[in-house]
Amino acid sequence: MRISTVTMYEQSLSALNRQQGEFTRVGQQIATGRRVVNPSDDPQAASRAVQVAQSLAVTGQYADARVSARNALSQEESVLDSVGDAIASAKTQMIRAASDTLSDADRDSVASDLRGIYETLIGQANATDGNGRHLFGGYQDASEPFVRAADGSVSYVGDTNVRQQRIDASRTLPVTDNGKTIFQSVHSSAGYVAEAADGNAGNVTFNGPRIIDESDPAFGNAFQIDFQVAAGATTYTVNGGAPQPYEDGAPITVGGLSITLKGTPADNDSVTMDRASNMNTDLFKTFEKALAVLEQPAGTDAQKAARSNTINTVMRELDNSLDNVLTVRASVGARLNELDVVDSVGANRKLNYTENLSNLMGDLSNPATFAEVVSEYSLRQVSLEAARKAFVDIKGTSLFDRL
Repeated sequence: MRISTVTMYEQSLSALNRQQGEFTRVGQQIATGRRVVNPSDDPQAASRAVQVAQSLAVTGQYADARVSARNALSQEESVLDSVGDAIASAKTQMIRAASDTLSDADRDSVASDLRGIYETLIGQANATDGNGRHLFGGYQDASEPFVRAADGSVSYVGDTNVRQQRIDASRTLPVTDNGKTIFQSVHSSAGYVAEAADGNAGNVTFNGPRIIDESDPAFGNAFQIDFQVAAGATTYTVNGGAPQPYEDGAPITVGGLSITLKGTPADNDSVTMDRASNMNTDLFKTFEKALAVLEQPAGTDAQKAARSNTINTVMRELDNSLDNVLTVRASVGARLNELDVVDSVGANRKLNYTENLSNLMGDLSNPATFAEVVSEYSLRQVSLEAARKAFVDIKGTSLFDRL
């Protein structure tokens, strides 16, 4: 059989290229630390590795989302802590203002302190995160959620939605609370609040109401006590019922509630009792009522009674607002704890994906696998050198050497 020089060169070059390719492949395995460098090395493992790598990437994205959620919740928790301290300070100021030993000037000084707390609360309610978004505006987070009108009153212009973030494949977590929930609501467990009518002309004051019997069939209803003064006799009715004689300082029991009235009411004076959720639930309106009564001198008995009743109502409303803020703060803490749990689960999942990917791609950190690849590398190196030597020998073959 006659073999041409061209055929001899082509076969030798093909063998050289093949050995060079195998040698390069094993070298890439050592360089990358993986057995499967190209899909052709192990198509099935490479296909599964793509899926595992995608799952690993998604797990990383959820981890980043949890970092963002934790930052938002931590900022909210910090603001709510300040809000709770402000409400507690306001309650302390109102207790001071309730003392009969204070003069109008003293109460005006208390009002100055209270106004400072009020301004601080407005600032906290309009707090922003690190990206300039307002924490408590719901989806309307580009502008301040609480705005002040021309008369000085504060109103909420945000919405009732809450921003949410997906922190895992099956969990979407609220990362903020809207301002209405925090500053214009009370907890569902809040009790009753009493409030005297604005136009009361007498000097009757109230203490309470206190809950004494929640099993009363009328418990949970609203009650209005109206006073009638005729022919020197003072009576009262509850929700328009039968008149009953009024006794100064004696408690009135109705619907499982007890309220103590003192002083002398005028005709058509009234006091209303209702669940806190049906009365004023706006923390800023509570401050506005307190400031109005403390900054206004009280010269008559009726004005002093109105001031005392307003302070009593304000303190009850402050208690309810503080309970509500603490409840929201507890919810934020629970969500932060949930993030810790999901973080732990996510870390374990990431570890499993990483180990699975390592097994599929043939991680050379395994000593047995590394030794196998190094042995193959040495073998391919010897084969490549043999192919080169054979090519040199074949290339040098000539008939002239036989003459």
